[in-house]
Amino acid sequence: MANAGVQLLGFILAFIGFVGIIAATIMVQWKASAYVGDNIITAQAMYEGLWQTCASQSTGQVQCKVYDSLLQLPGNVQGTRGLMVSSIVLCFISILVAVMGMKCTTAMSDSPDLKDKVALSGGIVLIIAGLLALAGTSWFGSNIAKEFYNPFTPTNSRYEFGSALYVGWASAILVIIGGAFLSCHCPKQDSGPARRYPQSHSAGSKDYV
Repeated sequence: MANAGVQLLGFILAFIGFVGIIAATIMVQWKASAYVGDNIITAQAMYEGLWQTCASQSTGQVQCKVYDSLLQLPGNVQGTRGLMVSSIVLCFISILVAVMGMKCTTAMSDSPDLKDKVALSGGIVLIIAGLLALAGTSWFGSNIAKEFYNPFTPTNSRYEFGSALYVGWASAILVIIGGAFLSCHCPKQDSGPARRYPQSHSAGSKDYV
């Protein structure tokens, strides 16, 4: 399996990505109001996230409102919620599993083969979790782009990518890279067959005639 340094680097990257996915899921800046056309100068900026919407005034006052009903939300918001929450749960579980399988920890030190398999399993689950987060952010971003370029969308109702999307994309990539480092396989060096040497006879065991 991978050496301890590569595993530690993968764990650090995955943990940073895990924290970033949590932050992106909580952030409200998934989509921000676009300043195009007659909407260039405005005293209010609108933001929409997975859980609430916020309006930021030019005076610095921010008002947020939690979504009233889950069933009234668009399908992409509901789907992105599920993907991001699933990614967070899988990241948490896989990080715990990867810790037990890392070479720098003492857990299962008496079973190195099993320890390698546990690290491999944690890395694979991390890759799956990163792909879920990447799919959720990309799905949400593609809907923003479609609505922005739709000629029937009013100019004052167009949104662009928010900072949460960029945080989610970067975090998902970090989790995938970290999982790849944890699950990368290095062939074990084969020491070859043990050499056998003829048994030497001591001087006292010689036969005399």
